[in-house]
Amino acid sequence: MLLIDKLRLQQGLTNTEKRIADYILDNLTTAPSLNVDELAKNTYTSHSSVSRLARKMGYDGFRDFRIALSEIAHSELYRLNDVDANFPFHPNDTATEIAKKISDLTIDTVKRTYAQLTDEALEEAARLLTKAERIFLFATGDSQIRARSFQNKLVKINKFLIIADEYGDGDWNAANLTKKDCAIFITYRAKVPQYERMLKLFLNENVPSILLTGNGNSNLTALATQPIVFNHDELDFLKVSTFSSQVAFEYILNTLFSIIYAKEYQKNLVNLKKKHDIMETGILANPEIN
Repeated sequence: MLLIDKLRLQQGLTNTEKRIADYILDNLTTAPSLNVDELAKNTYTSHSSVSRLARKMGYDGFRDFRIALSEIAHSELYRLNDVDANFPFHPNDTATEIAKKISDLTIDTVKRTYAQLTDEALEEAARLLTKAERIFLFATGDSQIRARSFQNKLVKINKFLIIADEYGDGDWNAANLTKKDCAIFITYRAKVPQYERMLKLFLNENVPSILLTGNGNSNLTALATQPIVFNHDELDFLKVSTFSSQVAFEYILNTLFSIIYAKEYQKNLVNLKKKHDIMETGILANPEIN
């Protein structure tokens, strides 16, 4: 989770620490220039309170915390116009104003998601997918549409993904997975009891699993072999559509496909040309087109 989101959520903070966090958020452009004593004085707190907040935010000391605040201040200064992820446009907006806001939301979502990804998580997820004999993807609704896009890309490199929830066969597919396979779960809220039961089964049976979610506090994250968590401002229900979360999911899936492709780049290019020739000029070619 990004530092600015931790400061906003304020999970596990005392009232004193919340006051310091609020001050930082209200004075984001000037707070990074303050030393620990100045920040304590401006928030009517103490040196130790500021240091405790820094540690709770994941930093060894105030110096590293202040450097991270400086990076936030810089990124916020050059950030695109803020767009509400839940209601990104207004009823009186013109068509081009709506287009601009959706553009800003899409770009900001990708940038925020990228900032929360790590080499370790991406490499491990790509390794599990590459190694798997079969890939089963569990997702419903809008997220299943992203799954189908991922499925379409994997076909190009001779990897075949099964939409596990299709036709109500989720439980059957889950029961058939082995440690040679890999399961992917796409769920923004990550509050699906059946997915929790499946992940417990996979954990017991040593079946590799990947979880893409926007909820780092979900029970599912501890059960998955490799969770990939990103935090955004999208609410569960009160919103126009799932714009932000679906952009994030597609971006992550596109990234995973690209990592897998890059590992055997030349081989994949050769196979691409071979398959293209078969379809365009070979036995699969349509003579009416040629």
